[in-house]
Amino acid sequence: MDCLSEPITIRSARPSDALVMAKILMRSWEAAYAGIIPEEYIREKNAARPAMWEKSLAAGQYPHKVILLGDTIVGIMRFDQPQDDDVGEAFYELHYIYLHPDHFRKGIGTKAMEFAFACARDMGKEFMTVWVLAENTNSIKFYEKCGFTADGKTKSLDYGKPLECIRMRKDLRNAR
Repeated sequence: MDCLSEPITIRSARPSDALVMAKILMRSWEAAYAGIIPEEYIREKNAARPAMWEKSLAAGQYPHKVILLGDTIVGIMRFDQPQDDDVGEAFYELHYIYLHPDHFRKGIGTKAMEFAFACARDMGKEFMTVWVLAENTNSIKFYEKCGFTADGKTKSLDYGKPLECIRMRKDLRNAR
């Protein structure tokens, strides 16, 4: 359900956004990965996040985006060329989308995904992929709602313990 009272805008992240981006990622990880990723691992990663974001944004390393509700940054996202070598030029990848937990389930993530799909289509991309932890059923449900389906590709990553990830794919050629 779309409960938005203010407009959503998305813009490129700036170095001055580093601290708020770190805080959003920290709170999002604490909420979304509770019971999935060990708490100690989350604490360790969160301790390094402010410096990581300052360094990354100052270097202009990646095309990070911020999601604003009115004038307030409430989420972060990145979509770019895929990291996987088994997909071709027609693919784009959602590397991440994180919202502050106060803004979960309000339609903001869906609007951000629509923005990412439109940008990918504008670049001539036909598919978008995303990797998600297999235990993260809330995220899987969100991606399914946005039109993604599991494509059979999996990998194991170490997040303080081995965790299985699944790759999901959306066909951007079909209207949604």
